[in-house]
Order: sequence, then structure tokens, then C-alpha cells
Amino acid sequence: MIVGFIRHASTHWNAQGRMQGRRDIPLSVDGRNDAATWRLPGAIANEGRCLSSPLARAIETARLLGHRAPEVEPALTEMDWGAWEGFTHAELRARFGAEFTRNERLGLDFQPPGGESPRDVVARVARWLDSIVATPGPLVVVTHNGVLRALLALATGWDMTSKPPVRLAPASMHRFSVDRAARPAILECNVALRPAASATVPGSLPTPAPSATRP
Repeated sequence: MIVGFIRHASTHWNAQGRMQGRRDIPLSVDGRNDAATWRLPGAIANEGRCLSSPLARAIETARLLGHRAPEVEPALTEMDWGAWEGFTHAELRARFGAEFTRNERLGLDFQPPGGESPRDVVARVARWLDSIVATPGPLVVVTHNGVLRALLALATGWDMTSKPPVRLAPASMHRFSVDRAARPAILECNVALRPAASATVPGSLPTPAPSATRP
């Protein structure tokens, strides 16, 4: 099956670089105005069911894309940043110094106090993929950066200790195939949702690699 993933539009915390996690921050005025210009590409615009994270910023983005009642899926929610929600990276580095830097270097096992690790998110997303393999497609999914990073880890074997294998642009759809074993593979990334925008970010479409073993 084919699944098109979209990150929600911007909030005022996004603009400030703050870790939102499970905080239910709504879209900003700029985010709403931006998402109102987005258009889904091709057949997926007419045929795709829409699933959304339960957080308001994702649901509102789905509605602005034309899906008045997206199906809410808890597995698509953002990574839980625990005690670090509301902080910027700069604030966390200033407050926790070397401790934060050591944690960052753990990649998939990075874990904020009281929150989830990326490995937890990968496992959550893998279970959800397993639950949808028999679902008629295509699907449109409105979700968060943490979920998109987990998908890249599942599809490429990326362990999050280095730069991501693909730079995911905002205001874009990222299309993955999911096989009968629930393994995702990249079809294309950075398909622009703004009609007047370029279809892709230059250099951002890798040759899809065979699905790697799940981290």
C-alpha cells in the first residue's frame, strides 16, 4: 500500500524552535494561512483516507487540507519530550551542558526525562504499520517530525547518530510504500503541497534503498 505522510503546519512554538512533544499547541495564524494554500497531489487527493495525530495542530492541518473529519490515530502522535517540552535546544544545552550533549549522542536511545526515546517511537510506528497492511489505500497521514524520523529509521536503518539520510522539507508530502510484512520503503520525498512551489527540494530525492532491518 501507499501512504503519504505530511508534517503539520507551523505553530508559534515551531517558530521559536521549542520542543512541543505532547503539548497541544495550536497552529499559529501564519501556519493556518500557509496550510490553507496546500493541495494534495494526484489521485491521493481524491481517493486517500486521512488519518491524523490526535494533537490539535495535526487535526487542524488535516481539516485545512480538505478532510473535515480525519480519523484520529494515537500511534501518530509526536514523541513525548517529557520534562524538556517547551525548551529550545539552546536552552537545554545551556542548562544541562555535557549531560545533554551525551544524551544527544545516543541516537535512537536519546531520552528526555519522563519522555520517550526515538526507539520507543520507532516501535510505536512499526506496530501501527503492522496494523494497516491490510487496509485499502492510499492513505494520507498528518503527523509530526518525530514520527517522520522514525519512518526514516525503519525504511533505511538510520540510527540517528548522524545526519538523516533525507532532508525532509516543510509543506511537503513524503510517500512511502508498505509491504505485506509492514516494512516501509521510500518512494519519494518532498513533494510540494504549495501549487506554485517547486515539486521538490534540489538533491533531496535519494534512490530508494531496500528496506533495512528495523532498528
